[in-house]
Amino acid sequence: MSDWTLITVAYNSAHTLRDHWAPGPPADVEWIVVDNDSQDDTVDVAQQLGARVIRVGENVGFARANNIGLRHANGRFVGFINPDVRVKYEDLPDLGRHLDQDPAILAPQLLNPDSSRQPNGRGAPILATKMRNRLLRSRGLEGSYLLPVKDGTIRSVWWATGAALLATKNIINRLGGWDERYFLYHEDSDICMRAWRAGIAVKVVGTHMWEHSWARESASLKLRPILHELRSSLIFYRSYPQLIFGGPLARSTFRRTHRAVTADWESAS
Repeated sequence: MSDWTLITVAYNSAHTLRDHWAPGPPADVEWIVVDNDSQDDTVDVAQQLGARVIRVGENVGFARANNIGLRHANGRFVGFINPDVRVKYEDLPDLGRHLDQDPAILAPQLLNPDSSRQPNGRGAPILATKMRNRLLRSRGLEGSYLLPVKDGTIRSVWWATGAALLATKNIINRLGGWDERYFLYHEDSDICMRAWRAGIAVKVVGTHMWEHSWARESASLKLRPILHELRSSLIFYRSYPQLIFGGPLARSTFRRTHRAVTADWESAS
């Protein structure tokens, strides 16, 4: 039985898998690819690279596909890894030790292809803060919502992007898995909010850095991704109305989260 199972949701991802997963995981790492009815040769490529492929037969979205993979996972540790992430398999034993010593949801610090840090660790997902952050970024500025972690540090974050999230299988099952109301977007912030509420921290591990060829569809002008994000936003903020405007209500509701994240980032400054 493998210690680790990596779960990848794929949709027309043949080229991305060839580029990021060749030559495939080592024999002691189980890799499950859940295929959301790809129309290219994703299934053949994934099998050639050593994945166990689960064909869904339709596009069921990211959260539901992750849950399908989770049900088939044999590993004690699970990693939910996007097709466009280059996994450093040599990091997995150390990350497993972290999870044994301090049960949490972990994310490696993600890097752009040019080795600059991606802000996969995030602050409180307050709607007003997110809108302000997008406005700042459109002007070439940075806001405090994005939390890239320094080398050699481990920091608590309110949530981490779903490109690479790691935990024990027991913890994800304890949380009830991924919320299948989300087809795409916000499912990662939701599972992290549920983790904090259950007393499970969310941390970005700056001791381990993985490359992620990030391409956010909703940042483009394509209508379908924008509609998916709007729908998911409605679901998320109906579930967490304290996070629409933030302030004392959000801090009191997520007291443990606020204190842990604030303490970690103040100690790093």
